[in-house]
Amino acid sequence: MNKSELIDAIAKDAGITKVSAKAALESFISNVTSTLKKKEGKVSLVGFGTFSVAERAARQGINPATKKPIKIAAKKVAKFKAGADLANAVSGVKKK
Repeated sequence: MNKSELIDAIAKDAGITKVSAKAALESFISNVTSTLKKKEGKVSLVGFGTFSVAERAARQGINPATKKPIKIAAKKVAKFKAGADLANAVSGVKKK
C-alpha cells in the first residue's frame, strides 16, 4: 500500500473526503517527525507501536567495490517497535 492508497482507505473508512484524509495523514506524519527530532522524542500508540530514535555508533565498514576499509559515521536512526495488538495481528494470533 502506498500513500495515495492509504489516503483512499482512510477516507473510505472514516467517511470523509480524500482531501480531509490527506490532511489528517500529513498532520500525523508531521507531528511524529517533529516529535522524533526532539532530544527525548518518542511517540507511543498503545496496541499499535512506538516510534523512537536510536543512536548508531561510528563503525568500520568495507567498501564492497574495492574491499578497502571505510569509516561509517555515527548517526541517529528512526525506529518502530510494533505493539502487542499489531504483532499478534501480523503473526495470526487471535486476541483472547
